[in-house]
Amino acid sequence: MTAPDTGRGIGNGERAAEITTTFVGLPRDRFRILHVSTGNVCRSPITERLTRHYVSQRLGVLGGALIVESAGTWGHEGAPMEANAEAVLADFGADATGFVGRELLDEHVIRADLVLTATRDHRAQVISMGHSAGLRTFTLKEFTRLVRAIDPATLPPLEDGLVARARALVRAGAALRGWLLAPTAEADEVYDPYGAPLPFFRSVGDEIHQALDPVVTALTGVPART
Repeated sequence: MTAPDTGRGIGNGERAAEITTTFVGLPRDRFRILHVSTGNVCRSPITERLTRHYVSQRLGVLGGALIVESAGTWGHEGAPMEANAEAVLADFGADATGFVGRELLDEHVIRADLVLTATRDHRAQVISMGHSAGLRTFTLKEFTRLVRAIDPATLPPLEDGLVARARALVRAGAALRGWLLAPTAEADEVYDPYGAPLPFFRSVGDEIHQALDPVVTALTGVPART
């Protein structure tokens, strides 16, 4: 199993996670979020970098325990992010620097504590890879819907550790999945903007932003700054 790519984590990536504890005196630990789309040049790069951006805004260096990565089921290995995806990230003040596309591999799924996919087909592909991925794999919008139904008071406080809180959130989401269904199948989809003009990319960026905000708030226990 190879080491994660440099720059995939919050802050300075894996190195920052190696030297950062969630809180002073607590054990070093990590929680890996994997975003999955098709080519890993549009949706999942936007979601990866926005997640990193929002966690950093809320927690600063304490967010180093969260390692955020992405890959594609038909990933354009070594490809840069689409220019329109970079423009969307710039709209939100997020950084696209150094991004390189990756094909989804078994090792990515094995290491992930939470897998968030763009569509139901991506979710099915991840689960079909095995590795007990079913209970930790959701579409992004599905996980948002479940997170909104979870009482934050039932999650460990941030003082108990970011990783403990994140793992509890995933368990709670998995427990709710069979009880809180989507109103329509399309409600859990983020459609592919590949090849589309910038306005469509921006609409997809807005969808991802709206879905991510409550997830990051639940993960960190810190609401977005207004």
